[in-house]
Amino acid sequence: MKKIVVFCGSSLGFSPIYKEAAVTLGNYFVENKISLVYGGGKIGMMGMLADTILAQNGEVIGVIPKLLEKEEVVHAGVEEMIVCKKMSERKVIMSKLVDGYITLPGGFGTLDELFEALTLGQLQIEQKPIGLLNVNGFFDAVLLQLDKMVEEGYLKTAGRNLLLVATSVKELMQKMDAYKAPKIVPIINKVVR
Repeated sequence: MKKIVVFCGSSLGFSPIYKEAAVTLGNYFVENKISLVYGGGKIGMMGMLADTILAQNGEVIGVIPKLLEKEEVVHAGVEEMIVCKKMSERKVIMSKLVDGYITLPGGFGTLDELFEALTLGQLQIEQKPIGLLNVNGFFDAVLLQLDKMVEEGYLKTAGRNLLLVATSVKELMQKMDAYKAPKIVPIINKVVR
């Protein structure tokens, strides 16, 4: 993987462990010559991740919708900043640029982006690895919800298995590097029982 989009919060959260995870991931990207594609902000987890990579002359590409350009603090240090019209356009641009997805702790927007990537994978519109760095058990409740969706018949096990989960950057990247996309099947057979 040469370019990975990272979905994460515009806040750092209350525990320093989240900031440390962003720094660790940023260092891994630099060491392995992986370019970061992200939301374009200089605050929170997004800013920490970008700063870590930029400080070591790594490549960072920001994608930000015009409507957030004024509200969010746009990272001035990112040379390649793509400004688009809508949030939906941002996701399409990111998707076209990357070889995989990683999610770090964040809020509504982070979960929205994660679930859109999973939906694209489930429908086999994309066949890219989708990773979740479960730092400090942050996503435990989300993972329980996914299991409940399988248990109650709203999600197939194959769909649940699209999400690669790890508690360390190294383990997550190993899973993503080893990822083999499921064989493409007719969508109607995949989604409907």
